[in-house]
Amino acid sequence: MRSAEWYGGDDRNSYIHRAWMRRGLPSDAFDGRPHIAIANTASDLTPCNAHLNEVARSVSDGIYQAGGIPLNLPVVSLGETQVRPTAMLWRNMAAMAIEEMLRANPIDGVVLLGGCDKTIPSLLMAASSVDLPAVVVPGGPMLTGTFRGVPLGCGTDVWKLSEEVRAGTLSAAEFTRSESSMIRSRGHCNTMGTASTMGLLAEVLGMTLPGIAGTPAPDSRLLEMSHETGVLIVEMVQKERRPSQVMTRASFVNAIVALAALGGSTNAVVHLLAIAGRLGVPLTLDDFDRVGADVPLLVDLQPAGRFLMEDFFRAGGLHAVLAEVRDLLDPAGLTVTGRPLVEYLYSAVGDERAVVVEDRADLVESPSVPSSSPASASSSSSAAVPSSSSTDVASSAPVVSPPDAASSSESRSALGGDGSALIQDGGSGVVGGGPAVVGGGSTGAGGGSAGVGGGSASLGGHSAVVYDREVIRARAEPLQEAAGIAVLYGNLAPDGAVIKPAAASPALLRHRGPAVVFDSVEDLHARLDDPALEVTPDSVLVLRGCGPKGYPGMPEVANMPLPAKLLEQGVRDMVRICDGRMSGTAYGTVVLHVAPEAAAGGPLALVRTGDMIVLDVPARRLYVDIPDAELLARTPSPATVEAYASPRRGWEKLYVDTVGQANTGADLDFLIGSSGDKVSRESH
Repeated sequence: MRSAEWYGGDDRNSYIHRAWMRRGLPSDAFDGRPHIAIANTASDLTPCNAHLNEVARSVSDGIYQAGGIPLNLPVVSLGETQVRPTAMLWRNMAAMAIEEMLRANPIDGVVLLGGCDKTIPSLLMAASSVDLPAVVVPGGPMLTGTFRGVPLGCGTDVWKLSEEVRAGTLSAAEFTRSESSMIRSRGHCNTMGTASTMGLLAEVLGMTLPGIAGTPAPDSRLLEMSHETGVLIVEMVQKERRPSQVMTRASFVNAIVALAALGGSTNAVVHLLAIAGRLGVPLTLDDFDRVGADVPLLVDLQPAGRFLMEDFFRAGGLHAVLAEVRDLLDPAGLTVTGRPLVEYLYSAVGDERAVVVEDRADLVESPSVPSSSPASASSSSSAAVPSSSSTDVASSAPVVSPPDAASSSESRSALGGDGSALIQDGGSGVVGGGPAVVGGGSTGAGGGSAGVGGGSASLGGHSAVVYDREVIRARAEPLQEAAGIAVLYGNLAPDGAVIKPAAASPALLRHRGPAVVFDSVEDLHARLDDPALEVTPDSVLVLRGCGPKGYPGMPEVANMPLPAKLLEQGVRDMVRICDGRMSGTAYGTVVLHVAPEAAAGGPLALVRTGDMIVLDVPARRLYVDIPDAELLARTPSPATVEAYASPRRGWEKLYVDTVGQANTGADLDFLIGSSGDKVSRESH
């Protein structure tokens, strides 16, 4: 064990390390048992993560049960809704601090507790650079709140309601009243924003217990699976299963496919690029377009659709979506259990279909699988399912009765505990009239670390079954045919820019209009609602100085409010271009992550009000329609340059001096890559 380098031996330094830790630990704590850190981002000032102390206790219980020593490690936590000027300014700082603490301390593995937007990315970046065995527990989304009888999507409905106030269709008093309704429970945003997206993608990357991502924060199954995660990390340490073995190129390809099918946040682009950079995995901005652009949008969730994360969980969750696009996934992508992600996607069925997995044809007739299912690409339904010579595949998914019913070991063994799974027409007793699943297999956690053995997702995790086709669409009937992130190039974005077609207005994806330029966010706020502002619905709003260096930190300001006079006319979307980001909960025809940013010499600094801007998403083009020679002959206006950040000291100066651009993940240049877990010298 790595921790034995601190605690083993009888010299003075070993004495110091052991003695100061003997504050209630058992006498055998230093006799070779794995020491597991719980990197905990719980904080009252990160309200979406405030419940993670309770999650940590369940993780701790699992670690101890499996023979490990759990150690709470509070780490830097970033509250997206609280910190100024933007949480993204400190993502890299949090990753650096967590990395150094994981390396410096006598630990053998780590459980990463995150939730709010930047916490899971920073935890994964840190773990990648240290490469100790690590597993993520996503904190989960909040429950759905309602206002005046209507469900509220936190984040998404903030933007909608605030625009209605500015349009004069909603009173300020009513807007304020909605505050207490929007945030109903513990957990992060309940839309498919950045927090939901990164929690789900952490599982697609292979870095969670299969089946945990998307579980609502108040759901008792989150604690159940957190306990299992504690058991699992002990096994991972024993088998030296590290992030670099799990998060391979295949894993990132799968994450891009999932990002498109889920309608996930554009912020995932910069986070996945940064994580890949720590691991040395080759990943570029173009990969998001090449791999994901033609993937259909299957999840009808805000901001791209209607429903919320509680509905998503009820409808079948992540595995149900992945099963629909299974043929697009790279089967080489592994999980922290040591087994491929695709092995957990053992079924994909429509609402009134039945398919038998394995050899249970004696129990139910098996109609053909619908053509929308990946299984239809094979000659038989069983070919769509990984071979299961052991109980592991079936034990990776629970009995799915009504989605809210708790799984039990008794019901899991209803078919004799032989590991087979039956997916049957379930018109009776099943929410939505969808299929019922009965599976065998053991609970996975009861026998300590040996019981986890690759089948550790047996409690609480979802099977690949859809219960509500309104929320999770069939492959043949997607919400949108080709919905992945589109990467644009042109004289405004030589190194690329991105747009999320799923959240945009289709009529604006090809657009030509005059620029209305704002030199800074202060300039935007000062002039946007000026009745004298020369702006029409065809105008293109351009905001610059909001990139990693310019702001600093690349804030979520790209989804600019619309001018009040246009809102009053009923306009609800316009083309907007910015070198910053937008919230994953936001929507609109917004071109963002323009690279290079204005402050790094990008041509966005040279655009003038009145220039004709051309956006052509199908052709992947973004340009200002003037000769290149004329554009390059211009110089940035004094107002533009004066608005750029110019910190004199501290973290902001280090950040501005060393941060990269959005197209490479906006990491600090000296943090890219990894240093491993070795510490060369003693402390005394």
